[in-house]
Amino acid sequence: MRTLLQIELDTEQSNKLISSGSIQQTMGELMGALKPEAAYFYAANGHRAMTLVVDLADESSVVSVCEPFWLSLHAQVRTYPCMNTDELMAGIGRLPAS
Repeated sequence: MRTLLQIELDTEQSNKLISSGSIQQTMGELMGALKPEAAYFYAANGHRAMTLVVDLADESSVVSVCEPFWLSLHAQVRTYPCMNTDELMAGIGRLPAS
C-alpha cells in the first residue's frame, strides 16, 4: 500500500542528534529500512520536516514505520494512503457509468 508520510522533527531532539553527530546514522538507518520511493526534506511550521512515499505491506505496518520516528526523533507523523496516476486511472475506470 503506497503511503505518504509527513514527518515533523522535534527541534530539541534533532538538535541533540546533530550536535552529537548521530543524525546522519539515524537518518541513514531510517531511510535504509523504509527504502522510500520518494523523499523530500524541508522546513515546515518552524521544524525540520520531510515527506516520504513508502510502500507498506498492510495497515499494521504503520506501527513499525512510525515508531522509529517517534522514539528516535520525537517526531509528529501523519500518514496518508496515496496513489500514482496509473492507480488513479484504474480506480476511475472501476466507477459505475452514470
